[in-house]
Amino acid sequence: MNLVVIGGGVGCARFVMGLRERVRRTGGQDRIDVVVNTADDWWVSGLRIAPDHDSLLYALAGVNDLTRGWGRADESERVSGELAVWGTAPEWFTLGDLDLGTHIARTAWLRDGLSLSEVYRRLGRRWDLGVTLHPATDAEIDTYVLLADRDPIHFQEWWVRHRAQLPATGFTQQGIAHATASSGALAAIAAADVVLIAPSNPVVSVGPVLAVPGMREALTATRAPIVGVSGIIAGAVVRGMADACLAAVGVETSALAVGAHYGARSDGGLLDGWLVDEADAAAVEPLERMGIRTRAVPLWMRDADTSVGLAAEALGLAGSLASSA
Repeated sequence: MNLVVIGGGVGCARFVMGLRERVRRTGGQDRIDVVVNTADDWWVSGLRIAPDHDSLLYALAGVNDLTRGWGRADESERVSGELAVWGTAPEWFTLGDLDLGTHIARTAWLRDGLSLSEVYRRLGRRWDLGVTLHPATDAEIDTYVLLADRDPIHFQEWWVRHRAQLPATGFTQQGIAHATASSGALAAIAAADVVLIAPSNPVVSVGPVLAVPGMREALTATRAPIVGVSGIIAGAVVRGMADACLAAVGVETSALAVGAHYGARSDGGLLDGWLVDEADAAAVEPLERMGIRTRAVPLWMRDADTSVGLAAEALGLAGSLASSA
């Protein structure tokens, strides 16, 4: 089967690792493509930084920092210290030396005229990832946060420096109206047997992917079932500050509300199926009434086995949707 995952960041990385291990344990014949959010990318010290992509790259390569949950393992930060002294990088955004190697390579290739898709391919060839990563778009579509009492700021400043504490009224992706979905992403979706929406931030990781011109149309046209996994359990985010993002767009922090936010594909939305945690079993019936096939299953990805179990549940739901189509 051709399996496509949409998302970005740590939650997506953990889910994809579970899916990859599921494929390996069941014979290793399935192909996995990941359409990665690029809207939280930005420029720092003349370098193009790509947090969502790099979280996936490092985790799949087995070189990520498990303690911090982001960046490379066994890092040093001598270069960041120098950049801070020179005043060319914000003191609140620290980059490790190994991580900087990735950013320098990425920037050099981009300045040589390579597309972001080709940069993804080159970065991915270094390790045996077991999956193929595609940018949602080759264009730059940096996210800016709309604030109630001041001018918009880049998402990374709001997220990292201010810890999402500044009151936000919305988000916008600069340049997205002139972007197009990457050819790799569109080809993967066209060939998909299953499309999975990772338990990523629905507003700033999944939302921008869906907003890229051509992406919604591709997802609407696919014959593959589209199954999402909630990143909200018992009214709380699993990781990060997605609750602040949801509040900014008027969505309650609950598995039910996020499922409704995505909407049923049969009614012009995104989802055919939706996985919620057992703690949110009460959401199953109202989501089913909306036209979204919903199951309550264990969502916590604590280790390889629980991550594989979640991947199996997602594929199982997709299989039941396909057989009843």
